[in-house]
Amino acid sequence: MKNPKNLFKAALRQRHQLGIWNTIGGNTVPELLGGAGFDWVLIDCEHAAIETVEVLPALQAIASNPQVSAIVRPADNDPILFKRILDMGAQTLLVPYVQTVEEAEAAVSAMRYGPHGIRGMAGMTRATRYGQVEDYFDIAYDELCLVLQVETMQGLRNLEGIAQTEGVDAIFIGPADLSASMGLPGQMDHPKVIAAIKEAVDQLKLIDVPVGLMALDPDTAQAYIASGVDFTAVGVDLVLLADSVAALRQRFDPSTW
Repeated sequence: MKNPKNLFKAALRQRHQLGIWNTIGGNTVPELLGGAGFDWVLIDCEHAAIETVEVLPALQAIASNPQVSAIVRPADNDPILFKRILDMGAQTLLVPYVQTVEEAEAAVSAMRYGPHGIRGMAGMTRATRYGQVEDYFDIAYDELCLVLQVETMQGLRNLEGIAQTEGVDAIFIGPADLSASMGLPGQMDHPKVIAAIKEAVDQLKLIDVPVGLMALDPDTAQAYIASGVDFTAVGVDLVLLADSVAALRQRFDPSTW
């Protein structure tokens, strides 16, 4: 059996890829999101109530839509979490809160088997299709994709070094934590925050490193896409649910009749 191709990685430098965030645990919601027409679905273990063990059924659910890529955000830049998630068959990781070149190098090492890294070896895993992928340990890294999330002023100061660390495939700018780092918590639309993001995007384009971000406002998202961002998250399942529930309740508010 051949190692499954990482469609997200293959398209990273070819076209823009539209994504959506999965923060609701279980397999039903990621399956629904996988069939909604997005290029990628991110399973969030950092800020969502999704534990590492729940990544496996979510990956299996998304895989029912073979044209859609699954991305996993582990809770931390932790080689133990990487090892477990990669063994479950995840091929793309988005690693939060990377601020230095040393942290970037640690993430790269955790993605690779020895002697080039520290990923532990196990043969009977979903990643190897339970031992069926030919020469998996020699070829695994070819289809793995490492995206580092830069979301602080310190990270932006080290952006070029982080982005050009060998083994890093792309950078994801985190507007929310960046706003807090700038002393403007929650003000993702503040001109200073937007300017910092645009400067980072321009810097990454100059050094030819793919860049992504999240923008839940459609106009903002479209502006970033027009500016050359390579992959964009435009929705979060729980936010969409909350907005829909609020709109439905408002529709039946007697004061509006």
